[in-house]
Amino acid sequence: MSDLMQDERIDFLVHEDLKIIQSLSVFSFSLDAVLLSRFAWVPIQKGKIIDLCSGNGAVALLLSKRSKAKITGVEIQERLHSMATRSVALNHLEEQIQMDLADIKEAPAIYGYGAFDALTCNPPYFASVHEEDFNQNEHLAIARHEIHCSLEDVIRVSSQLVKQGGKVAMVHRPNRLMEILAYMREYKLEPKKLQLIYPKAGSEANMLLIEGMKNGKPDLHILPPITVYSEDGQYTEQLKRMFYGEDGK
Repeated sequence: MSDLMQDERIDFLVHEDLKIIQSLSVFSFSLDAVLLSRFAWVPIQKGKIIDLCSGNGAVALLLSKRSKAKITGVEIQERLHSMATRSVALNHLEEQIQMDLADIKEAPAIYGYGAFDALTCNPPYFASVHEEDFNQNEHLAIARHEIHCSLEDVIRVSSQLVKQGGKVAMVHRPNRLMEILAYMREYKLEPKKLQLIYPKAGSEANMLLIEGMKNGKPDLHILPPITVYSEDGQYTEQLKRMFYGEDGK
């Protein structure tokens, strides 16, 4: 591909018939994006989906395999937005996926209040950032730390963007769970579905998936946990089935 930058490469996106532009020095998608794309409710045929904090577009690309709805991705970093836009073109998905360079805090003014049926977000996980983190890799620092948006910003904006009964799904860290639940309740996103991710059996959870409904009634379901790695360091059969189907291939 002629428009790859010097440090970029093209990878397959999990087992799907999709390709994605990655960069070890700038940004590469990780397991959390894949899990979020499998966890979130999406309309199958018609409707509108928005993916906030899109990075290089992994979630939006994966959602295109589950839904024929129009998908809008929002990313604040120019380089990541460029990677995502070129990945969409690489997969000939321009008719379904639109990648926009924007601050998510401006999204309701850009797209309208209550404009979407479903929303996904893989937001920054950490509330603070050290100067050395930012200086070492600005792109990763912005993606991982609350530099341009806070957890409250993410949840407030998400609530504004989805219609009544719309679904908001996000991936985050368990140590922020109480904040997440409090903000979801404050901004009328009733938590409906929660799932914890464990790196291996016997370890503490290091990731969570949560979905809320705009103005929904209280009814939280705790789904069975997901364990990522078996004792031999390979993906568990559970995770293989999630990624690759019933045969695990």
